[in-house]
Amino acid sequence: MVEVMITLFAIAVVGYAAGKMNYMGGEFDRKLSSLVINWTCPALILSSAMTGELPDRRYILPLLLISAFTYVVLTAAAWGLSRLLTKRVEHRGIVSFALVFGNVGFMGYPVVDALFGHQAVFYAAVLNVVNTFAVFTIGTMMITGGDGPNQKRFNKKVLYSTPMLSAYLSMLIVALGIDNIPGYISQPLTMVGNITVPAALLIIGSSMSQLPLRAFLGTPLIYGTTLLRLCLLPIGVHFLCLALGFEHYVTYINTVVIAMPVATYGTILCLKYNKDTTLIAELTFISTLLSILTIPVVAVLLGK
Repeated sequence: MVEVMITLFAIAVVGYAAGKMNYMGGEFDRKLSSLVINWTCPALILSSAMTGELPDRRYILPLLLISAFTYVVLTAAAWGLSRLLTKRVEHRGIVSFALVFGNVGFMGYPVVDALFGHQAVFYAAVLNVVNTFAVFTIGTMMITGGDGPNQKRFNKKVLYSTPMLSAYLSMLIVALGIDNIPGYISQPLTMVGNITVPAALLIIGSSMSQLPLRAFLGTPLIYGTTLLRLCLLPIGVHFLCLALGFEHYVTYINTVVIAMPVATYGTILCLKYNKDTTLIAELTFISTLLSILTIPVVAVLLGK
């Protein structure tokens, strides 16, 4: 598990070097971000639901329910915590995004595989359906304005974007238990979807290359948000879900998924909507670095 996380972090370092040497950055990063959001990410979402092994169907509905419940709780918590963490109104939306959304699709799958076995990756994909919906609805509203005067109203077109359409279709595949999708459909989607992880991490690294060196030291806001993101919120949600009667296995997978570092989508969405990437890139970098230590700790606390 630690080896996987170090590998992912190393790709971001390559992106950092590419940005410093002007292979990446500026318009290139914006176009690559658009490609990731509109093409490779939808392919990744679809391919995650196209498995030849049909998992236990009785977990599907509980996973969708616990995921929906989790993002309601995290969104409510982020609304209050962002106001405690920073007085700068323009930062609250970024901080809220960082508190709510973890790197599920990019880092969650390999970590769940390492902890629970390959079949559990499918369950993580079910959880990621709700995460995807939330990122491109709630998350987009957070990024585009936070709590400031320029906050945009919800754009209904988001509901028909390619990431959302792929999420709807993957939910249908899961609900109907379709496990015989031809290889000439699933394999190209898998290959295109596999571009998402390295491309997103390269974008993160390139964005970090634009930061001053002092940004890598972090700030009280960065470390406070990271502590909540990686440890306090996942553990709190874990025990809350157990207290409400959610099944242990479902709760454990959900907790590991939301214990991921800050979602790379934050930086990508900032680029797409021409927002300053400084704070979200710092949060992503510091949380990804520290998650190498915190995720094993959370796993131990869960008894895995």
